[in-house]
Amino acid sequence: MGVFDRVRDSRWRQRQLLILCYHSVALADENLWRPAVFLAPGRVRDRFEMLKQGGYNVLPLAVALERLRKNDLPPRSVVLTFDDGTYDFYKFTYPLLKEYGFPATVYQTTYYCFHSVPVFHLICSYMLWKKHDSVLPATASLGTTRDFRLNSEEGQGAAVGEIVAFAERNNFSAEQKNEMAAELASRLGVDYRELMRRRVLQLMTPSEVAELAQDGISFELHTHRHRVPRDRALFEKEIRDNREALKSITSRSPTHFCYPSGNYQRMFLPWLAELGVVSATTCDPGLASADSHLLLLPRFVDTTGQTELDFESWLTGVGAALAAGASAAGLGRLSGA
Repeated sequence: MGVFDRVRDSRWRQRQLLILCYHSVALADENLWRPAVFLAPGRVRDRFEMLKQGGYNVLPLAVALERLRKNDLPPRSVVLTFDDGTYDFYKFTYPLLKEYGFPATVYQTTYYCFHSVPVFHLICSYMLWKKHDSVLPATASLGTTRDFRLNSEEGQGAAVGEIVAFAERNNFSAEQKNEMAAELASRLGVDYRELMRRRVLQLMTPSEVAELAQDGISFELHTHRHRVPRDRALFEKEIRDNREALKSITSRSPTHFCYPSGNYQRMFLPWLAELGVVSATTCDPGLASADSHLLLLPRFVDTTGQTELDFESWLTGVGAALAAGASAAGLGRLSGA
């Protein structure tokens, strides 16, 4: 009925900024393990092609926010953001960005950049999922105190919980955790050398980050260890450590931030402001406008479950309008209206 076209080309949509959020692209079968986080490689190309064919203006984050503040956005404005900075961005996404000529922002967590090993809790969870038809026996060196049946998310989650808690209690280094992960793989019958070779669930290295930064990719704050402590001193340390790490790699001091896993509290806002953070993005769905709080910017999180129609509706602005209407209706029902 032409609704998408009318909304997309409306003055209302021109005053709105769509910030797209992506996490990772599967190097193996991670999109089957966590479809809300990992996309199949072909999905990213499909999305970029829709942006190109739809005539969307893909802007750098800092430029887009400045123009948003001035109500000076070009029609159909979009920003591309990628959380975490995993190796698949370097392998799959960056070449596509170059092919399409799109700018992008990577919110880079940095602790594992300096350790060429998989992120510990993620690789353990992934391997347990792969062996969902198995039983993990109680193993003192892994910290498991009982047998775990792995045929359910609950069983896998409980096993991961014990393994990670054991490593934390013992204050293990990244390398020691990796030795635990290798032992877990051996007991499950998973080829850990192959996972390491393919760099499944690893971050980009400092040299890879530096290479992409030099070629125009913007690297911004995402905390050092992908944590958001409620304690102010610990929270500020996460930001400072993250900033110093990125500054040492890219020779620039980042000023934009993304809340890890979209986890934020109102008390964080003055802390971020005092740390010189200019903007912060959430995982709350919506379009940003000149009235949006710069430290609580909404995004559309694109996942395996989002259809092409879902994606197009958000590009045009229809999806955001429908989501806002549904939210308002829900609040009305809760208040008895």
